[in-house]
This record gives sequence, C-alpha cells and structure tokens, in this order.
Amino acid sequence: MDGAAPKRHTLRVTPPQLKELRLLKIAVIHPDDADGRQLTQQLQRIGCQVQAFWPPVQVLPEGIDVAFMAVQPDFINLRFEWTQNEEAPAIIAVVTYENPTIVEAVLEIGAKAVLPSPVRSFGLLSALVVAREAHKESRSLARRLRKVEAKLLGVRQLAEAKSILMKTHSVSEGQAHDLIRDQAMSKRTTMEEIAAAIVNANEILSLGARRPGQS
Repeated sequence: MDGAAPKRHTLRVTPPQLKELRLLKIAVIHPDDADGRQLTQQLQRIGCQVQAFWPPVQVLPEGIDVAFMAVQPDFINLRFEWTQNEEAPAIIAVVTYENPTIVEAVLEIGAKAVLPSPVRSFGLLSALVVAREAHKESRSLARRLRKVEAKLLGVRQLAEAKSILMKTHSVSEGQAHDLIRDQAMSKRTTMEEIAAAIVNANEILSLGARRPGQS
C-alpha cells in the first residue's frame, strides 16, 4: 500500500425519459418572434424533431408527441378541438404573464406543464420531461378507467341476461349462468358478449311488443 487515496468512479445514469427525447416530434405553436425562435432552437439542440406553426393550427400533423402552445390574449378564445382528442400530444403552455383568464386558458387546453416567457434554456428540459411523464400517466389512467367501466358494464349485463333467461325459460340462476357459458364456449367468445347480445335482443323484442295497434 502506498497510501494513495482510492480512485472514485462516478456512475453516470441517464434516465430513459431523457434518452427518448431525440425521438420526439414536437410542434411549436408560437409567433415567429425572438421567443419562438429561441424555443425552436433550444429544442433542436436537445435533438428533437421540431415543426413550427403560426398562426395556430386547427389540425396537427400525425405523430406529434409534444406541442408547445403560446397562450396569448389574442387567441385564447379559440377552440382547438385536437387538444381534447384522446390521442392529443402532451401540451406545454408558453405564457408571457399570469392572470385568471390566462390560467383558465392553460387549463382549457389540458396543458401538462407551463413554460414562462421569455423562454430560456433553463427549465425547458424539465418541463419537457415532466409533461411527457404526466401525459403518459394520464393516458394510462384513462385506459385503466375504460377497462374498469367495461368490466362493470359486463357484470351488469351478465346479471341482467341471467334474469332474462330465468324469466323466459323458467330456469334457476345457476342454470341461466350455465346456458350463457355454454353459448360463449360454442361460439368462442366471452360470456359478457353473449350477455350483451341477450340484453340487446330482449330490448328489441320488448320494443316490438309495445308497437301501437298490437294487442
């Protein structure tokens, strides 16, 4: 041992969120001014694929992952339907100042992050990553919610279908369950789909039975 201090090895870890930035397609919806050009240049330095748009567009090109939108008084009353679309990109609002109207507009477009103007390089990377992660989480929660809602609907329809079979065929609940299961197996589908078909057919027959002029 010569008494020399051991070398320290620094492990540099790049989060996957940062690695994917070069693959992002970004729309910059901002006036062609110093701020807009600064934003576009900074994003290009990060390695993103950037398209600039002004005036604001009502339809974005397909495949856009993130949209930076200047929220300004002269167009905050416009309605951008694509921002409400289920497949809308993550939105980052670029704001010059704050007041209740601007904040309301930021919420209206569903922004996942806010970037203050004048735009600086500091904070841009964080806003981009945070918005992307929040957007992913939001879409994941929406998908899970749809699955839960579909499951609950299936449970309700299965119960209703069994009730219909019990009344129309004078069978027990267990026998009604077996009938639905057997049909699902023979048709290679789910019990929920068979139950939905039974419920729909019963509704159609019920409407026919209530036609005016029929006894």
